[in-house]
Amino acid sequence: MDLHQPLIGDCLIHIFTFLTEEDLIRASHVCKGWNEAAESPWLWRRMCLQRWSFCNLAVLGSEQVNHSWKSYFLRRCHLEMKMTKGKSGGYTCKSLRGHTGRVVGFVYLQGNSAQHPDIWNSSSTVCSASTDGTVRAWNIQNGERLWCSPVQSPLTAIMSDEQHEVVITADSTGLIKTWRGQTGQEVASFSTGSPHCTLLQYNINNNWFLTVGTSQGSVCTLADSALTKKSSVMVCDTFKVNTLLVSPDKKWITAGTKDNDDLSPKVIYTESLTSPSEDEDPLVQSVPVTGCQAAVFIPTQPARLAIIHHNERTNNKALSVFDVSIKKTKYKSEIQVQQVESFPLTLNHWSPQILLEARDSNCLVMAAGQELWVYSLKGALLASFKEHTMPISSICVDSFRVVTASHDLSLRVLTWRNDRAEGLTLESQYHLLGGSHTVSRGFTHVDCDFSSIVASAEGNDGKDVLKAYSFTS
Repeated sequence: MDLHQPLIGDCLIHIFTFLTEEDLIRASHVCKGWNEAAESPWLWRRMCLQRWSFCNLAVLGSEQVNHSWKSYFLRRCHLEMKMTKGKSGGYTCKSLRGHTGRVVGFVYLQGNSAQHPDIWNSSSTVCSASTDGTVRAWNIQNGERLWCSPVQSPLTAIMSDEQHEVVITADSTGLIKTWRGQTGQEVASFSTGSPHCTLLQYNINNNWFLTVGTSQGSVCTLADSALTKKSSVMVCDTFKVNTLLVSPDKKWITAGTKDNDDLSPKVIYTESLTSPSEDEDPLVQSVPVTGCQAAVFIPTQPARLAIIHHNERTNNKALSVFDVSIKKTKYKSEIQVQQVESFPLTLNHWSPQILLEARDSNCLVMAAGQELWVYSLKGALLASFKEHTMPISSICVDSFRVVTASHDLSLRVLTWRNDRAEGLTLESQYHLLGGSHTVSRGFTHVDCDFSSIVASAEGNDGKDVLKAYSFTS
């Protein structure tokens, strides 16, 4: 009988693969044999990878602690249930006060990545930049201010580097500065002379680069911690560069302006900016569309670009998708921008701002006015929502949820669901309120990591406040 015992255990484990987590837990209470089968690490690992396709293996075992696949699965499910329901008691809300001007942006410096969440460590640090001329770092769980930079000219932009170790800011005089995220110590500075700067940081082969779009229409590329100038290329003469993106494979930069519907966005070979040749002009190619209201690279593709632009035939907007590649011959190299898809958009109202994000290889999220839409890359409308009473000002999209911020002083949380019949769908769940309109005009920015949401509320007195919502498992 003992010779067949492993076979019986393997059979049980196979049968248990058809159970839900609730049934599996119930089965573990039946008898000792069932308990051993139901507690099999292989079973729970399989359930984790089936549900999330990726898990942060580093948090399962370390010198200090050892977690099982089962505890990981149950804890993450519990946390996601709290983030899906948004019930009182499932999260904390902190108001981060201290800025005496408008918040122009903020970034997660230390966060819980949606791609690789550490569900046992929910500590997050956010850095905010303001027209009061300061950068401030906050622990969003306890609301504590960690550091504040010296006052300078009003800040206009902020971002963090890919490793989230450095904070990068631009001010109204065009001065670019980098700061150590842990201490707030200034590292380096560079003057662009541009009152408006758009920032883009990326790493190539462990080399650090920063490309800056200026109000004069050029893109300037800086390298390493000293901010050494590598190149400057004109892309939209006299109009400010306010669209600036890098492709997932880091081979392409897209630059354009939203301020002129007659100017086409440009695709630039990144190597032309980071390692320019004295003998050759930079490789630049116009995208064959008119204007650029919004653009995004598809995150799961090497260089697939989606652009919302003017549609001359309908006098409305269209969304077109392009694959970018390079064709090299013996004597020259050429950028090829090949259209993959294009479909018209019907916006029922004029909107000064169109927001566009991508979830995966076949899912685009767009917002304009009070409405939110989800499209496939072929133009099929997968979902639409109109739940805000005032225009949407900002959206955050990851693999778990979509969060919209609005001037009505509310955040709307929607979660993704994979339906066997309909495929990927988006479901509206709940809203988070930002306070009273007697003190605030509405939310202006929103961002989130795996277990928190942060938004900036525009103060009626000119002093903006950050609202931080933290979910705990």
